Amino acid sequence: MMSDSKFVDIAPLEDKDVKKAIQELVVDPGFMYAVKYILPDINWDEFSSEMLQYNTKFDFQSKMIAPTVWGLANKTSSGVTSSGWEKLGDKAHLIISNHRDIILDAGILNILRNDKGMDTTEIAIGDNLLIHPWIEKLVRLNKSFLVKRGVSVRQMLEVSRHMSEYIYHVINEKKESVWLAQREGRAKDSNDRTQESVLKMLALSAPSGGFTERIKSLNILPLSISYEYDPCDYLKAMEFQLKRDNPEYKKAQIDDLRNMEIGLLGFKGKIHFRFGNEINDKLDFIESLDKKERISAVARIIDREIHLNYEFSPCNYIAHDLLENSNKYKEHYTDQQVNDFKDYISKQIDKIKLENKDIPFLRNKILEMYSNTLKNYLIAKEE
Repeated sequence: MMSDSKFVDIAPLEDKDVKKAIQELVVDPGFMYAVKYILPDINWDEFSSEMLQYNTKFDFQSKMIAPTVWGLANKTSSGVTSSGWEKLGDKAHLIISNHRDIILDAGILNILRNDKGMDTTEIAIGDNLLIHPWIEKLVRLNKSFLVKRGVSVRQMLEVSRHMSEYIYHVINEKKESVWLAQREGRAKDSNDRTQESVLKMLALSAPSGGFTERIKSLNILPLSISYEYDPCDYLKAMEFQLKRDNPEYKKAQIDDLRNMEIGLLGFKGKIHFRFGNEINDKLDFIESLDKKERISAVARIIDREIHLNYEFSPCNYIAHDLLENSNKYKEHYTDQQVNDFKDYISKQIDKIKLENKDIPFLRNKILEMYSNTLKNYLIAKEE
């Protein structure tokens, strides 16, 4: 068994370090500002006094994070539902999901698990989001481990192998589950595809066996995350235009903060989390494929499970029909819902501040975001 100390640079905090981290957090002006911004009615003295009583990550997650995330979800959604829990059994899994919201994807998964009396997962989070030192303390208290971004090409293999070993260690030695997004960053157009580099990283680690055995050892369980509305849809559409007009465009750190804030506090409508089937029994055939094709085959298996398990809302069918200029799915929505959705898109586009704002392009991009999940489901269903 590998020692936890080998992974101290990326792993969540150990329980022995929780007290000190909390003491540092509650006197950090940046943390205080963020908490008061998200929870404006909070009594800071009571909040910090409560925080200082926690001695373990479990205390912190169950007594502070869970009520906070539930509060946000109830305030900014029409309700959170979930299904497919029977697929989990009693094994530790690598839960790979599509990625919609920077914070809430893993946050909601873990409050759902907590409500069912299950251990929370460890969470993979890119270190590009750790804009302030207090954010790193906070996420490592919340059982997050760090994915190092922006390293040199020379360092990339070493960093990837280290993370791969850590994920293997958590699942097979600590017997805990891990949440990992299927790609680096969110799919801006909701065309969810597993990034092959993620699978290459995962295959670097296991101490013995070929590619198939390595992937099987992680017990990959796909998860489909569905938000009726994406409060960041207009920001994503704006980014598409900025990249179209300037291929060199790159988001600044402040853009990540803005996406986190709007994703947390914006209205999401109905939210549903549905587990697909563990993929191990679908992997035996891939050993006969060549190395490159094996990775593509695993990606397709994960993608199909995710695509088959979305939850659809009227806006998905409306977006599909508006893009196709058809009435193919009109039984799934009313004329009033069409008018409401068109109104919604117009209001989202109004929020975009660009000098050369291309409204038809932006509208089309938002429609694609809401229709691509349905398109992918229809294709997966035919396979």
